[in-house]
Amino acid sequence: MLNAFTTQPLGPLLEDIWSLLDDEERDLLNRHVRPLVCKKTVSIFSEGDTPENLYFLYSGKIKILKEGVIGRFHISRIVKPGEFFGMRAYFAEELCISTAIAVEDSRIIVVPAEIIEQLLARNTALGRYFLRALARELGNAEKRTITLTQKHVRGRLAETLLLLCDSFGYENDGATLNVYLSREELATLSNMTVSNAFRTLSAFVSDRIVALDGKRIRIIDMERLRKVARLG
Repeated sequence: MLNAFTTQPLGPLLEDIWSLLDDEERDLLNRHVRPLVCKKTVSIFSEGDTPENLYFLYSGKIKILKEGVIGRFHISRIVKPGEFFGMRAYFAEELCISTAIAVEDSRIIVVPAEIIEQLLARNTALGRYFLRALARELGNAEKRTITLTQKHVRGRLAETLLLLCDSFGYENDGATLNVYLSREELATLSNMTVSNAFRTLSAFVSDRIVALDGKRIRIIDMERLRKVARLG
């Protein structure tokens, strides 16, 4: 079913959970997943939707955002390839409280929630896998809350850049971030206004911490960037 965007078998794509399943469970999963190709800016699910699927990002990048006061949006997470998303609302038996939008052209494996239920009913190892994933997501959210509420704007932006480094790595030069976000996206990810994000990023350029080329950000001085993030 995945030939719409890859000739690879399902196993290597879902390597982390594939090894936890027996042959019958693998067959069940393989028969019911479906590919989803999303162009940039397309929504995968929206705030208020009833969760019916879990999603695994095969390639591309997805931003998870929530509408705040006076129509402002906050990006809570950027999903990278190899990660599930859309889990929280389903397991909490709630409507979606956020929206998932493709940052760039992305390829997704859609897993019907009813199939996950069948697998969880018979496979405790898979249950522990999702518990760990949700626990890590909660831990990261708690850390981000401290960063975004207690640090100065320089510290917030530095933390965001480090998060992008850790999540997406670099281009072939070993310094340019392998993710391209608009100034507005950087601002919402850092819980700051666009004007503050622009001024702070410009200050980082003046301080020779980063260099800019459109949406491309190159890290020049990682040690100083970490110091700014640490001191806040």
